[in-house]
Amino acid sequence: MRLERKDLLSSIVHEQPYPLLFATISGAHLYGFPSRDSDYDLRGVHVLPLRDAIGQRATRDTIESSGVRDGVELDLVTHDALKFFQLLLKRNGYVLEQLTSPLIVHTTAEHEELKALVPQLVTRHHAHHYLGFVRTQWRLFEKDRRVKPLLYVYRVLLTGIHLMQTGVVEANLVRLNDSFRLAHVEELISQKITGEENASMEGADLSFHTREYERLTVELENARETSSLPDGPACIGALNDLLVRVRLSFDSAMRGAEGAEGTV
Repeated sequence: MRLERKDLLSSIVHEQPYPLLFATISGAHLYGFPSRDSDYDLRGVHVLPLRDAIGQRATRDTIESSGVRDGVELDLVTHDALKFFQLLLKRNGYVLEQLTSPLIVHTTAEHEELKALVPQLVTRHHAHHYLGFVRTQWRLFEKDRRVKPLLYVYRVLLTGIHLMQTGVVEANLVRLNDSFRLAHVEELISQKITGEENASMEGADLSFHTREYERLTVELENARETSSLPDGPACIGALNDLLVRVRLSFDSAMRGAEGAEGTV
């Protein structure tokens, strides 16, 4: 990520209405195959004031915004800490990838604590997330034969297999393919990086990719069945304790900031 773009993304983070536990980059940049015109997908966790979190008024548990800033297309989605923590306790690969993304725009000590709990959050049932997601991406590829959904097919399958085998969240297809060594994946990544975001595939061998899709799907299903990962998360209590501390510490900081502004 070029420095000037990191500065731009950081400025957007600081404009948010609530303090952030963390903000990371997801999407093609995280997956290792951004095109020259790829947008930036910012994902993170915001912390609502305590009075809003425990009151009866409707709260903004999800904040979404998108647009173009200084020629850069941006898409930002953050969830309140409670919602995000609840998603972590489900078989949701998205939030694990966002939490563990190495492309960090904003972080806190609590973000580091949360990442430390990831090994206790991963279960064999996260395979269901990747199996469901890959079916959607395969249908998109069959519909319009673009490079992007086909790369997503391989990215999702290899991430899922790797997770079942190692318990480690790895969303970067370049690093994943260092282990799987699929020559056609390397070629697709090169096409995506040097081409346009929605480039179509000319002369795509549908029968070959169909066989690979089916083979890797079976491999993911087998990896789930033979995985040593547990059936459920093992840190529900620790996650609850962290949420309580986040609520109290962030609320204290927000009240302190409000008081400081009032004395100016």
